[in-house]
Amino acid sequence: MVRRAVDMNALAALNHKMGQRGTTNCLLNFGETGDCIGYLIGEPHRGIEYMFRMMNEARIAVGHASTMAALGAYLYSAGYAQTRTQGRGFVRRDPSSPQVPLVEHADVRRMLMAQKAAVEGAQSLCVSIAPPWWTNLRSRKSLTRSAGSGELLGPLTPVVKSWPSEHCLEGNKWAIQIFGGCGYTRDYPVEHLYRDNRRNHIHEGTYGIQGLDLLERKIGGDGGATLFRFIDLVRSTVERVSGVGDLDEDCSRLSQILDLLTATTTVLLNSAGVARRTANATIFLDAFGHIVIAWMWLRQAEVAACTLANEDHTSQDRTFYEGKLAACRYFSRYELPLAKAKLELCAPLDDTCLSAPPSIFAC
Repeated sequence: MVRRAVDMNALAALNHKMGQRGTTNCLLNFGETGDCIGYLIGEPHRGIEYMFRMMNEARIAVGHASTMAALGAYLYSAGYAQTRTQGRGFVRRDPSSPQVPLVEHADVRRMLMAQKAAVEGAQSLCVSIAPPWWTNLRSRKSLTRSAGSGELLGPLTPVVKSWPSEHCLEGNKWAIQIFGGCGYTRDYPVEHLYRDNRRNHIHEGTYGIQGLDLLERKIGGDGGATLFRFIDLVRSTVERVSGVGDLDEDCSRLSQILDLLTATTTVLLNSAGVARRTANATIFLDAFGHIVIAWMWLRQAEVAACTLANEDHTSQDRTFYEGKLAACRYFSRYELPLAKAKLELCAPLDDTCLSAPPSIFAC
């Protein structure tokens, strides 16, 4: 019977992909030459439940893969920026003076900082939910359950899948930009890493699907109870870190956006208009992801500030911790305000996209 089932399959085509070419991907047709045999796995009518046990772990894995592809590109571009000389600074304009490394230019440092903030922020999130006690779906214990925060794995799973696949992919773009025209060629690996990472935005649930999952299932499923516990957990971090080092500004920014997140979530949960609410789901997910990563950065910055204040360090260690503080400040000033703009679209249930007639997109 197994042999007969195999005989019913047909290889229809190989998929020629933009990236991840080292993994063969094909299209299989079943039942081309006769009936196929299917076998029930588990109890009847629980297929979706079983599927999501696999899918949720796969989504976490996608977030890890996306982060690592961006990390590789960041390291390549940072190394290139340190060694490739081009142009001169605005202070020394003497054409006979030696050219400076790319990293000496402020805009190159901006692109490196954007990569660092995305990659290391996403790394922190991935590590936070990586241990088996997060993903073991039989016990589902979390690091924060003792603090009464409940099962944060639920609302954080769509974030760990979607945020790196969106914003770490953006980091891959900046890596190519730093290489200039060379980055667009196969002489360097950054174009390869970009192509590979682009698929992570799609598989195991697209960005839009993650938004619907977060808003309708993970938040709407318990009336926002878990999300509000998460907000309380972040507030406790803000309260603890306030007054530590030079992090008051970062704490204040995160605290203000938490107020807006609370108000916006309440509006969305109380909305009877499902169409308008879900039309903003992806925007809400992106804003929520920024808040989660800002929390990750504040936690890292707390450790960095306390370590710098209390211990002796080698110059290399000091540079590492100072880099964490700089990246936290960058994220709170450059990236976190984007969450405010997105939440302000969600709160009034903006219908710009929903009300746009399909006919305007006709070719």
